[in-house]
Amino acid sequence: MDLEAVEAAAAELRAGRLVAFPTETVYGLGGDALNPESVAKIFSAKGRPTFDPLICHIARADELPKLAREVTEAAGRLASRFWPGPLTLILPKQPAVPDLVTAGEPTVGVRIPHHPIAGALLEAFGGPIAAPSANLFGAVSPTQADHIDARLGAYVLDGGPCRVGVESTIVACLPGKPITLLRPGGLAREALEAEVGAIEVPPPRAFPSASPGRLERHYAPATPLRLLDAPGVLEPRADVGYLAFSTPPPPGYGAVEVLSPTGRLPEAAQRLFAALRRLDRAGLTRLVAEPVPEEGLGVAIMDRLRRAATLPNPRVS
Repeated sequence: MDLEAVEAAAAELRAGRLVAFPTETVYGLGGDALNPESVAKIFSAKGRPTFDPLICHIARADELPKLAREVTEAAGRLASRFWPGPLTLILPKQPAVPDLVTAGEPTVGVRIPHHPIAGALLEAFGGPIAAPSANLFGAVSPTQADHIDARLGAYVLDGGPCRVGVESTIVACLPGKPITLLRPGGLAREALEAEVGAIEVPPPRAFPSASPGRLERHYAPATPLRLLDAPGVLEPRADVGYLAFSTPPPPGYGAVEVLSPTGRLPEAAQRLFAALRRLDRAGLTRLVAEPVPEEGLGVAIMDRLRRAATLPNPRVS
């Protein structure tokens, strides 16, 4: 680890500037979570609408009271079991958290990232860092440093490829309300329910602003993408790129990416965004993606593909 680079990044944050840093999920675009001017720069750099809240990252669980006014028993159990890791908890916010961070909601999303550079940066900075993914708004999330768009104007910490590859799972743990899954992500629902019992899954628009990453179109490549109902439902074309789960399609496509030749969903999740980026840069007219099994991390993969899809679902002609 380059400690000088980490210290330089912390100095950037203290000066109110932005830092792109690695986590186990994706790279984040970070600013001082308690400085409204710094937070505003995140929205401006990404072109992100201010009704889409940000996640706050902390180094240790004992920092949670800086951000959260109340921690339910279930939230405490989940934090103890899965932090550091790809889990964001939605909790009642402290007044010190700027409304811009939370899109005016009385709740705040908090997590502890499981990455040595992210942890070192948080310790060096000494406070919470607000950070969405380090990409222009709506585009494919970055999972390695060279994916980060220079137009963001951020100081970049290179931590290599992200281990998980999809954003964190978001769970609301609010007093007097059911535990609720707001966004599937790098931690499977089954693991959460093994710890706290049944978790509610609301319709996609039931929490329009409480959770990041819930807009209908998100994580999208510039090349139009269609999500197929099943593999093998169209004839290969040289101007089409194909995203496969485990088995390559018939020859004839302009470019092909296979997420996991062994059919492993964690590997598929880790490779998803990088594969979409490579297909997007192949100079094709459209992309198609086949579905993956909707179990474990497959739920998060399918969530991202559905949000990335910009073409209707019928067969490609």
